[in-house]
Amino acid sequence: MSRPRSEEKRLALLTAAAETVSTNGLGAPTSLMARQAGVAEGTLFRYFPTKDDLLNAVYIHLTQQAYSAICARFPAGAPLETRLRAVWNSYIDWGLENSAANEAMTQLAVSTVLTESARAEADAMFSGLVPGLSEAALFREQPHTFADAVFGSLAKITMDFAAREPDRIEAYKASGFAIIAKLYGHA
Repeated sequence: MSRPRSEEKRLALLTAAAETVSTNGLGAPTSLMARQAGVAEGTLFRYFPTKDDLLNAVYIHLTQQAYSAICARFPAGAPLETRLRAVWNSYIDWGLENSAANEAMTQLAVSTVLTESARAEADAMFSGLVPGLSEAALFREQPHTFADAVFGSLAKITMDFAAREPDRIEAYKASGFAIIAKLYGHA
């Protein structure tokens, strides 16, 4: 009879995998992820049958964290530009506060390891916040993942500069938002 799984171990595995991916990339071995979580590699596979299953779960877990941070300060019912700015600023703040998680999420978002269902689950979280963004003229003919990647890339650049010059965080966030607003046709 197998031992019951614990949510604490599952979360430790997700956290360790995110940290490992952020520093070692997607090719990092599961043995390292398990060691970081303080469990045997076999335990990892009791929770996640394959490495791809683990990485998809990490992506969803990190997306949920970012989404929760954004929702905590989201001005529902505000004009579209105000909501877009709130999403942008909250995402940048979350990424700066959780740099390893953000790095792992960024690597996973542009990888081929994510399943369509993981992408759909992550997309569903954000779709109601600022609907129609991928319909902007520049992105209309592209898959929505392209618009997401543009947003993520500009966010990463903004976070990189803000991390190097903390006294200019607000200026970088404002400049990054101005670009996003123009790209999405809201400036």
